[in-house]
Amino acid sequence: MPTFHCCPFCRITEIIAYNEGGDAIYVMDQIGDRNTPDSWMDEIMIRDSIKKLSQREKNILNLRFMLGKTQTEVAKEIGISQAQVSRLEKSALKRIKGQ
Repeated sequence: MPTFHCCPFCRITEIIAYNEGGDAIYVMDQIGDRNTPDSWMDEIMIRDSIKKLSQREKNILNLRFMLGKTQTEVAKEIGISQAQVSRLEKSALKRIKGQ
């Protein structure tokens, strides 16, 4: 069984482990099939949740997860502290998850 060294928000092309044969295991190798009966409904719910975020929150999530920037890089780019980025990101993700 491979050992995983991954944060909860890795990019899908990131190597998270190596198997016993030394081959890389990527995040995308661990993601389930999106073509399940409920996947389209989940996607609609996520899209609706994202639409309700502020532009600032959407920008932070885009920079972090689509462009792969660190919280520190995002903070410098938008002119706030890393701690503020962390709080805004955490809050936005909680709202998307419906918590």
